Amino acid sequence: MKRTCLVLGLLCSAGPFVWAQQPYFPDPWPAPWAKRPPELLGFDPRKLQEAIAFARAQESRAPRDLELAHYQSFGREPFGNPVGPFAPRGEQTGIIIRGGYVVAEWGEPDRVEMAFSVTKSFLSTVVGLALERGLIRDLRDPVWPYVGPIWLWEPHARWATEPLGRMRLLDLFGTPHNRKITWDHLLRQTSDWEGELWGKPDWADRPDPNPDNWIGRPRHEPGSVYEYNDVRVNVLALAALQVWRRPLPEVLRELIMDPIGASSTWRWYGYQNSWVVLDGRLVQSVSGGGHWGGGMFISAWDMARFGYLLLRNGRWRDRQLLSPRWIALARTPTPVQPTYGFMNWFLNTDRRLYPSAPETAFAHLGNGANVIYIDPEHDLVVVLRWIQSDQVDAFLKRLLEALRASAPETGRTR
Repeated sequence: MKRTCLVLGLLCSAGPFVWAQQPYFPDPWPAPWAKRPPELLGFDPRKLQEAIAFARAQESRAPRDLELAHYQSFGREPFGNPVGPFAPRGEQTGIIIRGGYVVAEWGEPDRVEMAFSVTKSFLSTVVGLALERGLIRDLRDPVWPYVGPIWLWEPHARWATEPLGRMRLLDLFGTPHNRKITWDHLLRQTSDWEGELWGKPDWADRPDPNPDNWIGRPRHEPGSVYEYNDVRVNVLALAALQVWRRPLPEVLRELIMDPIGASSTWRWYGYQNSWVVLDGRLVQSVSGGGHWGGGMFISAWDMARFGYLLLRNGRWRDRQLLSPRWIALARTPTPVQPTYGFMNWFLNTDRRLYPSAPETAFAHLGNGANVIYIDPEHDLVVVLRWIQSDQVDAFLKRLLEALRASAPETGRTR
């Protein structure tokens, strides 16, 4: 016991904190993620507990019944009826990881819950994997040449008695405007794609306050205007499905989630009406969020693994699962929205997103709020769930103060 205390004392009082040359990676689930005492990882334990207590006190005010929460928010929009599943959420939850080790956890990190728009980060990841494998030649290419005719599965359609023209195939990019849209435009939410998908017109998501602008307005040139829009996100998901010609959750599991040792509990859902016939089988096109239900259902631990993969620049142990080039592209600010990279990479450009955090930090954000915060400067991954979104920076301020209060940050190696 004396020897342990002596070692801890030397480590915590030796000045600059020095990481091991080889970063630690957790064993695959269900093995527990290794923990280390806060002081060994450079935190002041008392200030760390104060930061955690602050987070727990800032639980979202929205109902824990997420279907009810939907009807109190997005469900009030035109065409706001849900078409995908919901599940009740748990209490405010968090995980803090530094140097690969768990510093603290609270709440219900094992609980599998909706991640809302954090799903978009998994969607852009499978697009990145398609680029790396040559399925997409260049992100500046128009999308339409990559997407063949799409047969929507409508099991209740009465084909023999439908009127002339009813058996048409879906053409996602058939209009002159949509033919100009590139993969980069969709990834950056600057496409202004026009149309309807899964029963949701593009204008119905966060509609313009002026109803005169809902239908028939002049379209913005792709790339010129940023608009956060889940219909267009779902267009990207359907286009990516056409490129991969296999379910996107299957691609994600095989190439990312299994290699990082994620659990078997996460699920990525689409909508009850988002089924297509692809190469002779029925495949569900997944959604890029939970705006109308569906999206990624995942535990905080699996979110942390994904965040840790990105902190390590796409490398997991001895395997490069995502290329550093793709991550650099994803972290490149969108010219018309400098705090947004590819979906759903929120950047801290000019410290606008989180004034208390370094400019190099970035986050994956979803309604709720669901947060994966990644801070390369401090070697941190933080997962927050069901916290008031306007209190995230205040939590980060307390967390980084707990770090600065304990040990200087210069001289670190990895």
